[in-house]
Amino acid sequence: MKFSTLVRHVREGVKNVFRNGWMSFASIGSIVVSLFVLGVFMLLALNVNQWADQFDSQVQVNVYLQSEIGQSKIDELKTRIGNIAEVKQVTFVSKEEGLEKLRQDLDEDVKGALDGYKDANPLPDAFEVELFDAQQVSYVAKQILAFNETDADKPVLSVKYGQGYVEKLFRITNAVRNVGLVVVAGLAVMAMFLISTTIKMTILARRREIGIMKLVGATNNFIRWPFFIEGIVIGLAGSGLTTALLLYGYSELIASTHYNMGLMMIEVVDMNKVGWLVGGTLVALGTLIGVWGSVVSVRKHLKV
Repeated sequence: MKFSTLVRHVREGVKNVFRNGWMSFASIGSIVVSLFVLGVFMLLALNVNQWADQFDSQVQVNVYLQSEIGQSKIDELKTRIGNIAEVKQVTFVSKEEGLEKLRQDLDEDVKGALDGYKDANPLPDAFEVELFDAQQVSYVAKQILAFNETDADKPVLSVKYGQGYVEKLFRITNAVRNVGLVVVAGLAVMAMFLISTTIKMTILARRREIGIMKLVGATNNFIRWPFFIEGIVIGLAGSGLTTALLLYGYSELIASTHYNMGLMMIEVVDMNKVGWLVGGTLVALGTLIGVWGSVVSVRKHLKV
């Protein structure tokens, strides 16, 4: 194709967008509404996924030790726990350090209640065990408890990781993740259907124009290219407008969380992490659907 011919097709495609103002406006509006709903759920799914990851990162196994065991047994246990494939890091917390941590977690009014335990510390020594995959927490806990079965000293007093609650929270976070993926995928399909239908109706209203061009001897490519360009322009305009509206609203939400004390515990995903992902996805999807809807519709009428 000659460059001058391509320029002509681009010029005609852009003109068609303005020439068919109301139909183009309807197509762009359809894209904005459909992709906006999709974008909102994408942002929601990304944030829910981050909150689930934050919960997973806080899961750890606390291993409390018998008071009679010596330093050599503590070192041996640390090595054995560290050798479990699912364990990321093992940190020893002496009973003195445990008492100090407990003091820091208490309110100022009741911290004094621990002063009497300085010389008679009731807390045991412990290990804090971090995992590569939080979902393996119960398996690792069982592995550590099993040390008592092969060790005559039975050095492990108890293992705590929030048994019962952690499993329920894992089921909830997994369900939320899966439902989020299904909802986003369903909305994406629905958006594609709505947008392509609107664009097809736009082309359908101009089937007479296509028929006349066929009668005067225009080739299929000559007829198809302006509609192809028109689909790109409509898709870019609709998806670009959607991305601008959505990311502006999201930036305002992020700004509001810095001042709203009620949301201080909720950390939303940073704009740098979602801007390109959500914006790129919406622009690519909108443009692709615009082109696809135009090409499919024009091809149908070219066969007449």
